Amino acid sequence: MKLKYFAWVRERIGVAEEDVDLPPDVSTTGALLDWLRARGDGYALALDTGAIRVAVDQVHVQGDAPLGDAREVALFPPMTGG
Repeated sequence: MKLKYFAWVRERIGVAEEDVDLPPDVSTTGALLDWLRARGDGYALALDTGAIRVAVDQVHVQGDAPLGDAREVALFPPMTGG
């Protein structure tokens, strides 16, 4: 699965994207965020907020959405308009 990080999420993690093989028990966006937080301090700092937005295969999802056979997950901070 390809993970893409945007804005300050990318800055805190230190990479724009990465390919990962998820453990079998990571089947939802919530489990993915938990798994990522456990990967290190940069991940924990970037993702230790309830404000992270998630898109699965370029579709914004709410809450603890299933990953299914997703090829790409994007993680980004809340968007502000102006």
